[in-house]
Amino acid sequence: MYAIVETGGKQYRVEAGATIQVERLPGDIGAQVELSEVRLLHGDAGIQIGQPLIDGAKVTAEIVQQGRTRSITVFKKKRRKNYRRTRGHRQGFTKLLIKDIGTA
Repeated sequence: MYAIVETGGKQYRVEAGATIQVERLPGDIGAQVELSEVRLLHGDAGIQIGQPLIDGAKVTAEIVQQGRTRSITVFKKKRRKNYRRTRGHRQGFTKLLIKDIGTA
């Protein structure tokens, strides 16, 4: 059984026991998170496709890690104008362990 869920503006294919890395979610390590925006369910009964979401479906996950990704350099320049700006950015993420996929 697998599901397509949406969180942080992105969609992820999840199965029970899988680990995914998503945009930062509030919560401490070990806390339970419920992802209720389920777009598609595939199981024993076949495929259910939401219009746009499936009513009553939810995915339960546990927060395994909170962190930040590697640093990227953002560099801006305008030629011949002596304009240069350098910044760095580290995106926050949450690593989730999928526990259960529930249906209505």
